[in-house]
Amino acid sequence: MSATTEPAGAAPVSGTIRYWAAAKSEAGLAEEPYRAATLAEALAAAKERHAGRPKLVRLLGHCSYLVDGSPVGGRDHATVALTEGGTVEVLPPFAGG
Repeated sequence: MSATTEPAGAAPVSGTIRYWAAAKSEAGLAEEPYRAATLAEALAAAKERHAGRPKLVRLLGHCSYLVDGSPVGGRDHATVALTEGGTVEVLPPFAGG
């Protein structure tokens, strides 16, 4: 199931954030749960949880994201709905593409 656009105020769902490469290193873990309705909410909560890791917080602003396997691209994160049991993949920029 892919992420869709949902109206504001959608109900929060539970899922998993997976950190890769530099994001995994900066987070100090490979994955963690989220409870949020949108990608923007999940990322805001992750930034709050990791406020003591400023490199990770900055890095999250430069990462690419996959939600349930679908690239988010340039879409507004507040419009990317999350699904129950879904996965957010955090892909930091890397050289050599």
